[in-house]
Amino acid sequence: MPPHPYGQAAASGRHVLTRGFLPGELMFADKARTLHSLHMSMHQRYGTLAEIDWGAWQPVERATLLFVIRGESILLIRKKRGLGAGKINGPGGRLDSGETPLQCAIREVQEELLITPTDVRSAGELLFQFADGHSIHGYVFTAGGCEGEPQSTHEADPLWTPLDRIPYPEMWADDRIWIPLMLEGRRFTGRFLFDGDAMLGYDLVAEGASP
Repeated sequence: MPPHPYGQAAASGRHVLTRGFLPGELMFADKARTLHSLHMSMHQRYGTLAEIDWGAWQPVERATLLFVIRGESILLIRKKRGLGAGKINGPGGRLDSGETPLQCAIREVQEELLITPTDVRSAGELLFQFADGHSIHGYVFTAGGCEGEPQSTHEADPLWTPLDRIPYPEMWADDRIWIPLMLEGRRFTGRFLFDGDAMLGYDLVAEGASP
């Protein structure tokens, strides 16, 4: 295969000419490096959390979760389809192109439960790496209330649940680690490694309680 011409020196006698990048080529090169990193992460299997280079980590998907907390109850869902179908979780889903995490979080609740969350606040971030190469950057939000009453849809069934009776055995294994922090008002960032439903390892950093 011939060498790539960009940025390479060509010698002729005593003179060396180096071809630099044009602005458009720099953008293309940056994008190519990002795509290469993403391709490598999608095709690499992981056995331990320590094997992951989080500094170069690139998620395959970005998604949101939003939990409406009203009084002593939290609004959960029984997910009907997609990743985690059958499990109990918060409403949420993947970001659309050009959408912010906040916009996505509100839209997903509207679509899944036919309500509009109010007093929405960012609560934390979750970085999920799966052993098979899939990865998700999750953004977690809470809401102080909602407009309307949640209804069942083809996506999910709503479950108003007492805060002291959250059904962790029916949820993803990481939920019992960070949801208590969310309920305390402590912002968090978590990194998790999963093999299917099994959590192989995690690292979690949390801030102090909100005033």
